Order: sequence, then C-alpha cells, then structure tokens
Amino acid sequence: MVYSRRRPVIASDGSMQRRHRPDYVLLLISVFMLVLGLIVVFSISAALGEQKGLDENYYVNKQIIAVLLGVGTFVVACNVKPASWRRVEVPLLVLAALASIAVRLFGEEINGAYRWVQLGGFSFQAAELIKFALIVWLAGFLTDRIRRGVLTDNKETLKPLLVALLLITGVVAILQSDLGSAAVMVAIMVAMVYVAGLPLKKIMIVGGIIAVGLVLLISTSPYRRSRLETFINPTADCQGAGYQSCQALLAVGSGGIIGLGVGRSVQAYGYLPEAANDSIFAIYGEKFGFIGSTVLIVFFVALFSRLKRIIDQSPDDYSRLLVVGILAWLSMQTFINIGAMIGLLPLKGITLPFISYGGTSLIFVTAAIGVAFSVSRYTVYTGRSSIQLKEGIAHDSVAGRRGHRRPHNAAVSRRP
Repeated sequence: MVYSRRRPVIASDGSMQRRHRPDYVLLLISVFMLVLGLIVVFSISAALGEQKGLDENYYVNKQIIAVLLGVGTFVVACNVKPASWRRVEVPLLVLAALASIAVRLFGEEINGAYRWVQLGGFSFQAAELIKFALIVWLAGFLTDRIRRGVLTDNKETLKPLLVALLLITGVVAILQSDLGSAAVMVAIMVAMVYVAGLPLKKIMIVGGIIAVGLVLLISTSPYRRSRLETFINPTADCQGAGYQSCQALLAVGSGGIIGLGVGRSVQAYGYLPEAANDSIFAIYGEKFGFIGSTVLIVFFVALFSRLKRIIDQSPDDYSRLLVVGILAWLSMQTFINIGAMIGLLPLKGITLPFISYGGTSLIFVTAAIGVAFSVSRYTVYTGRSSIQLKEGIAHDSVAGRRGHRRPHNAAVSRRP
C-alpha cells in the first residue's frame, strides 16, 4: 500500500484515490490560447468599435472581463472532486431547460437563429450551458448503466438516449435553429456512448436516425438550404448568399505565409461578418498567415492530446466519461469552426474555443478545462497489469516513477 500525507478521496466506483500533481501542461496550453485569443480580439477591437460607434477598447475590455470570469470558473471547477459533479446533474439540467426556454421567448433572432439572451450589458448563450449539462448528466447515466450491467439494454439505456437526442433536436436544432451546436452535442453523445461500450451496431442505428433527421432539417429550412448551396459552390454568389464564405476565404488567403501583421487586418473593418466570433479563424489567418495558423492548430492538437492522456489514465468510468465528453466538445467545435472558414464545411455559426470573442463560450470552456484538470489529479498509470490494478499494488519503483513521470502518490490500494 502507498501512504501519503494527503487525504484519500472516494472515486465514483467506490475505490480510494489520492490527489497528486495535476496536468500542468494542460493548464499552460490553455493559458497560452486564452492569451492568444485576447491578442486577436485586442487587434480588431478598434475596427469593430468604429463600425458600431463604440469605444475602440469596448470589445477588448469585455473580453478581458470574460477571461477573468473564465479564470474564476476554472479555479472553482478544478477544486471540485470529479465525483461531486453527480450532485449537480439535476440542477444543471433544470438550468439548461430554463435557459432554452428563455432564449426562445426573450432572445434576439440573428440570421434566423435564437441563440442569445441579453442580461444587462452582457449576453448569454444557452447552448453552452446545455453542452456542459449534457456531459455531466450523460457521464452519470452511462456509469450507472455500466455498474448495473444494463448498458446494452434497449429499455434501460437506448430508449433514454433516444429521448435525449430528440430533445436536443427539438430544442437546439429546431426551436433555437442552432444546427451547429446541435451537431456538437450529438458528437458528444456518440463519443461518450462509444467509449462507455455501447455496441457499434446500435450506435450505427442511431446514426442512421440522425442522418434522416439532418436531411429533414436542411430540406425544410430555406436558410439551411442556402448555406448548403453556398458550401457546394461558395463563389457562385459572393455578393449574396456566399458573401461570408468568399470573404473568409479571401481573409485566409490574403494572409499568405507569414500574415499581414497584428495591426493590419482589412477584413475586420466591416467586410467579414462576425469577425470576432464565428469568423475569428479567418481573421487570425489574415493576421498570422499559414505559419501562425499552423501553430494554432498544433496547440489545439496538443490540448486534445493532453485530454486524451487524462482519459487513458482516469481512475474510474465516471471521470473518464467526463473528459471524453469534454474532448468531443472542444475538438468537434474546433473542427467545425476552422473547417467552415477554409471551405471544408458549411458555415455553422459556432465559436472557436479560447479564441473567439464571447463570454459564455469562454466561461464554459474554461469550466470544462477545470473539470479535466481536476480529474488529472487522480489519474493512475495504465501501464500496470490488470492483476496489479485489481489488487491495488502500486508500481513504486524509482525507475518506474521517473520513466513514466508519475508521482509517488498517484495511486493507493483499494484494500483497507
């Protein structure tokens, strides 16, 4: 048994885990990307303010406030034990439901979608709360099914998952008309149920249902049909439906190899719609060019790799599924945003994590990173044999700890 001065905590599977040094590399990557996003918003704040008759520092000041709130949210989330999130599943779901109702009743329609509710001088995006609540609820739901041995049962597992899928479709994709956020939520669900062990055959059946629903949603919406046609041929109507796509490609292309420079953006001066939000990657590409864009993508990949590492070394099913949901959320949202800006995907109106202007997205992304950071405090080295894991025998040799960079207190015997 490995002893430690630190008090052991009870994991969601009933085993004892001791805290150890968390994944500071994950924290450093996140901080770097927050700072980079702040630099980009600062560089276009004057241009955006000039267009709307606001102070030149209006946007960067609001982004600084959002970053500070995000840091506070991270601090709170990273100090919550992973298993404690189970206690707030219901409150989070209730808040998500209320936010969904509020955004439809009191939200402002922008480009045919209801995504924002104004709260004083700030705006709130309900979809970000729904994503976070979905991850917390689904991690607990799947963990319960795994323990009870009913993960493959249609009535106990598949039926509730289909109900949740229908609710997401009805509330987010139809009522809020936010197909991009709905796609991210579906990706979260698919990733989590796959890692939990739901048979691939059942996942494919659900995937077929999703595909049919997607065709119906696109075919019944002139706005979505227009976006699909623009995606197929973005240069066909650059002065009309394809305007944003054309301007985004122009911004990315004009950046060249090294970019125009931080203070030399052209597209931010009213040419590219949603320059600070959905189109931020195009602005980034214009400023920093191919090299800068590659560096940003490398940092995103590094972030996802750290999350994958935490998943591989998570101490229990619940913690693992929490981080799987977070990884699916951030990676899918990044893929959709960047893909839309370079013409690989249709425009979806979705923010780029850490980089885009916007408080709600930033706060919930930092909260998610805080959850993953908390889980990293209880990770165990997965290179040990299954017998060692079952019997709780810690790999305590000096060479083992040095070779795997695993702290002395990373694991503890489950035996009293």
